[in-house]
Amino acid sequence: MADSDLIAPWRQRLHTVIFEADSPAGKRFDVALLWAIVLSVAAVLVESVASVRAEHGAALHVLELAFTGLFTVEYVLRVVAVRRPWKYIFSFYGWVDLLSILPTFVELLVPGAASLRVVRMLRLLRVFRVLKLVGFLREAQVLRDALLASRRKIAVFLSTVLVLVTLLGTLVYMVEDAEAGFTSIPRSIYWAIVTVTTVGYGDIAPQTVTGQIIASMMMILGYAILAVPTGIVGAELAKSSSPSTNTQACPSCGREGHDDDAVHCKHCGERL
Repeated sequence: MADSDLIAPWRQRLHTVIFEADSPAGKRFDVALLWAIVLSVAAVLVESVASVRAEHGAALHVLELAFTGLFTVEYVLRVVAVRRPWKYIFSFYGWVDLLSILPTFVELLVPGAASLRVVRMLRLLRVFRVLKLVGFLREAQVLRDALLASRRKIAVFLSTVLVLVTLLGTLVYMVEDAEAGFTSIPRSIYWAIVTVTTVGYGDIAPQTVTGQIIASMMMILGYAILAVPTGIVGAELAKSSSPSTNTQACPSCGREGHDDDAVHCKHCGERL
């Protein structure tokens, strides 16, 4: 069967509107979806305030039902619009889309499941799908490639820092006593991590001169430690280059980020 026979024209148009942002209709859809996501998340945040929930709980519940109905229709349309619905359903965003609407239905069926409402905050992850609207797709790929290229260097760096704070924490444990808060090596390592990262909670502080000298050295060292991963990723960003891509979504698997001259999906091989 030819590729053109695999999907009806109306489904192709629906796919273009829902999954792609190159067309005017697709842009309008993404703008409307973005507003719906932001407003629904704002409603969840407001609902967590006890005084607001007590006064406007009924209105917020109706609003949540409306958003859930809207996102449910959108989810069904996404399933209908793709050639292979199961690939979308079991994809990352497929799970996010489902989990963003499921808590409300569970809460309606199981009265004691109100604690699941916080799961609706997963809707925030859907914003990343809409960011393609404003041309962030290529920039996101460049950042992802830079992070992937520097992951081994960062892993080595973090391992070095872990060894360093373990040794320094043990050293401070030896020179300080329990009255200062250094009651064990793990607690001393916790202090070393807080000090090196320049957080400085102040719940534990060295009292001896030797301990204070070690703490001072660790504070100075902390600034260098914070700069290293930034430099590693920055160097990869500076030398990274990414081919020009677009927002065209594969009608089969729904993945995006294809090269402008791509004919087939680089993820599943389906013809675009």
